[in-house]
Amino acid sequence: MSAAVEIAGLSLWYGDFQALRDVDLEIAAGQVTALVGPSGCGKTTLLKSINRMHERSGGTRTRGSLRVHGDDVLAPGVSLLELRRRVGLVFQRPNPLPLSVRDNVAFAARLHERWDPRRLDDAVAYALDRVGLGDIDTQRPALTLSLEQQQRLCIARLLPLQPAVLLMDEPTSALDLGGTETIEQLVRSLKGDYTVVIVTHSMAQARRVSDACAFMLLGELVEHGATERVFTDARDPRTREYLAGRFG
Repeated sequence: MSAAVEIAGLSLWYGDFQALRDVDLEIAAGQVTALVGPSGCGKTTLLKSINRMHERSGGTRTRGSLRVHGDDVLAPGVSLLELRRRVGLVFQRPNPLPLSVRDNVAFAARLHERWDPRRLDDAVAYALDRVGLGDIDTQRPALTLSLEQQQRLCIARLLPLQPAVLLMDEPTSALDLGGTETIEQLVRSLKGDYTVVIVTHSMAQARRVSDACAFMLLGELVEHGATERVFTDARDPRTREYLAGRFG
């Protein structure tokens, strides 16, 4: 299976603090890959490095290579606007704009493209259908939706531009059990058409939604493989100890 994201020897610093240490990881196209590990292990930093959102913290530097469908996203002169169009990010807590449902989904398309109204309407309808909000009043203020609906809307907002990769940073951490189940079902439905990389603190969630799992510890990638293999036959003792709940 081809790789959507290829990471080789990636190290990353915030000032003098080294957050990632020589990470090598290939993320398969069209699959869901879960990044797991204890707090502070570097999984969110690794996730955000894929579309260079980590740079918003300031004072960062990297060494190594990171390619998305063959393109070196760390190269000088890379357009961050274009990169983040191809690699979308969903945050822990829903962050809809204080606009209507329709205008939320249309926002990125209007920013990047000059589509005629018919094409824009079709793109909005497709995105809302894809996340299970096709029957909602599109003129409704987005901030009146439930948290779970808002998170689905934030995912829908990425879809009109047809991103290659969807990054999700603990997308269910603010949701109740029902909302979590809905988002997990949505994540599973997106695979195949999209490559999904999800950070989660829940080992049960990683096992439910992902095809591949990468365990991180102290900025290092300890183990990566098919999810069922990692959970039932981890090769590194640190992985086995973490999955057994002995630390983290």
